[in-house]
Amino acid sequence: MTKNPADLLIGVHASVAGGVENALFTGEELGATTVQIFSRNQKQWAAKPFSQKELDNWQAALKETHLKKIMVHDSYLINLGSPRQEILAKSRKAFREELKRCHQLGVSFLNFHPGAALTSSEEECLNLIVESIEEVADLAAEGPTRLLIETTAGQGSNVGHDFEHLAYLIQNLHDKVPIGVCIDTCHIFAAGYDISTPKAWKETLGEFDKVVGRKYLNAFHLNDSLKPLGSRRDRHANLGKGEIGIDCFKFLMQDPDLREIPKYLETPNGSEFWKDEIQMLRDFAK
Repeated sequence: MTKNPADLLIGVHASVAGGVENALFTGEELGATTVQIFSRNQKQWAAKPFSQKELDNWQAALKETHLKKIMVHDSYLINLGSPRQEILAKSRKAFREELKRCHQLGVSFLNFHPGAALTSSEEECLNLIVESIEEVADLAAEGPTRLLIETTAGQGSNVGHDFEHLAYLIQNLHDKVPIGVCIDTCHIFAAGYDISTPKAWKETLGEFDKVVGRKYLNAFHLNDSLKPLGSRRDRHANLGKGEIGIDCFKFLMQDPDLREIPKYLETPNGSEFWKDEIQMLRDFAK
């Protein structure tokens, strides 16, 4: 068990502007020990391949900063459960390319939103997601990256807001690809899972363990929520400044089973608040 709070893996979603390695240096400046990045422009389908110089710069920055358990967040355009064949084909191609980029960088996690049903049923959407991820099983076996399903708030037709959805995906994929879950605190709260107190957290974790399995919980996105419990609306707030409240985050840093799981801040106004939020989380862990 990591006793020193300074060694716990706490990071931010850092910009790769000017070079992918810059995200690592930004994290280091903020006092982070890990970061999440976009490996490419998240609003475009196509991505320019990494040059060897970019990959060399990335590896040099990793050695210099000592950051660990780097996470890539996939493109927002990707919908692995889309009923629209053209979008599904583009999504599958882009997801494969995203995983290739993760392997090139040697990152630990590829975080992805499972998908949206749009005009289909949730079951049909989930089955398409399984098929989509099965298509990268060969590539997944070639590198170090674990695929992490991000819990969603349940806006619109998005799946992934119910632990049963996560369980269905994992049950169908765990023996084919390395897979796990990233719990976004804002999202599961908006989806109706109370995490505002230690008691509520323990009940929610108990349900997660029963339905999904605690061993599949590999990361957290840390965000407070502007909207109330069960709102099904994804609106992030700074820690302790929303409807969830600060006790949630104290619990995450103090619980012996959760404090060492990597955590990535996606709170608003990062340049203004992230350094203080990272330090606050470390102080909670003392």
